[in-house]
Amino acid sequence: MALDRQRIVTEAVALLDADGLDGVTTRKLAARLGVQSPTLYWHLPNKAALVTAIADAILDQEFGDMSPPDTDQPWQVWLCGLAERLRRALLAHKDGARVISAAQLSRNMAAVSELAMSTLVARGIPLRQARVIVLTVERFTVGHVLEEQAPRPDADTLKDFDMHTFTRQYPTVVAAVTEYFQPGRTVDDLFRECLEVVIEGAAIKAGAAA
Repeated sequence: MALDRQRIVTEAVALLDADGLDGVTTRKLAARLGVQSPTLYWHLPNKAALVTAIADAILDQEFGDMSPPDTDQPWQVWLCGLAERLRRALLAHKDGARVISAAQLSRNMAAVSELAMSTLVARGIPLRQARVIVLTVERFTVGHVLEEQAPRPDADTLKDFDMHTFTRQYPTVVAAVTEYFQPGRTVDDLFRECLEVVIEGAAIKAGAAA
C-alpha cells in the first residue's frame, strides 16, 4: 500500500490509542508502517506537525458535520451541546485532551471556534465577549478531560493513604463527593452541571442575548 499522509495519520491515531501520547514517536510510527523515519518527513516535517494532524483526525471523527443552531434554539443550549461533542471526541482516544492541548494551529479546532464565535455574534453578543465565552467553554472542556484522562493513584500511593484521617480533615469535601455520586449519577452528569454553570454565568454577563 502506498504511503500517504492519510495512512500515516491513521496509523498515528492507532499508535496513540495503544501507547498514549508519550508513545507516539516517529521511530515507532515508522516501524508500524514498515518504513524508515526520514520517509515520514516528506508528509509531516516534525513531531509538532504530527501531533496537530492527530488532533485534526480526532476532531474530524466528531465534527465532520457542524451547523449553527436553529433559529428557535437558545445559543446556551447549542453551545453546551458543542462542548459535549468536544468532550466525546477527546475521550474517544487515549490522551485525547493532551493531544488537543499540544496541537499547533489545528484547523478543525479553529473551525469549531469559528462556528461557535460567529454563532454568538449573530445572536447579538459583541465579538470580544463571544471570544471570551467560547475560549472559556473550550478550555473548561479540555481541562475537565485532562483530569478525567490523568492516571489514577497506583497501589503504592494508596498503600499508606488513611481515608479516616482524610475524612476528618476534609469532611465537607468527602460529604460533597459522596452526596453527589449517588447511584445513577456519573461523571457525565458532573461535566454537564459544571458546564451549565459556566455557560449560564456567561449568558448573564452577556445580558442573556439570544
